Amino acid sequence: MLTVAVLISGAGSNLRALLEAAAEPDFPARVIVVGADREADGFGHAEYFGIPTFLVPFEQFDSREAWGAELGAQLAVWQPDLVVLSGLMRLLPADLVAAWSPRIINTHPAYLPEFPGAHGVRDALAAGVDQTGASVILVDAGVDSGPILAQERVPVLPGDDEHALHDRIKPVERRLLIDVVRRVATGDLDLAAAARASAP
Repeated sequence: MLTVAVLISGAGSNLRALLEAAAEPDFPARVIVVGADREADGFGHAEYFGIPTFLVPFEQFDSREAWGAELGAQLAVWQPDLVVLSGLMRLLPADLVAAWSPRIINTHPAYLPEFPGAHGVRDALAAGVDQTGASVILVDAGVDSGPILAQERVPVLPGDDEHALHDRIKPVERRLLIDVVRRVATGDLDLAAAARASAP
């Protein structure tokens, strides 16, 4: 059984979907802990499913590196097989990424490498494209620059605003995330091989 830690910053809608999938008896992974960089509404989902939580408030640390060291210490307590970033709105320090790579994955509401960064949906609309998408990637030291594990296109419809477009991307993002976690758990997706394949 693959053990998963999920890191969040906000409402945790992807977390909720993953918890619901993991509650199914035939799902080959279990969420064992949920962490956050601030008091997050998504903790409510963890509480509902009886999952332990931890908080590492970013603003209480003098540097990103110090925050990352404490986050890493908290993860080390649980020793998850996989770390899922689910709306964590912080760039992880390079040392933390190196320590857990290639066992950290992230979702992104765009068809990477298009529109990386914190405003992928807004940027797609500003660019006037007729399609965007959702991606699941391995986390590296860059911003949404890691190897792509899964992605799918989502059309941009006439009259879309950021909220409407994001609402159509989210279900795709959740489905891709659940599928990637399942494939990692069953051995159908080898994260180390994916990392090696993208290495220069």
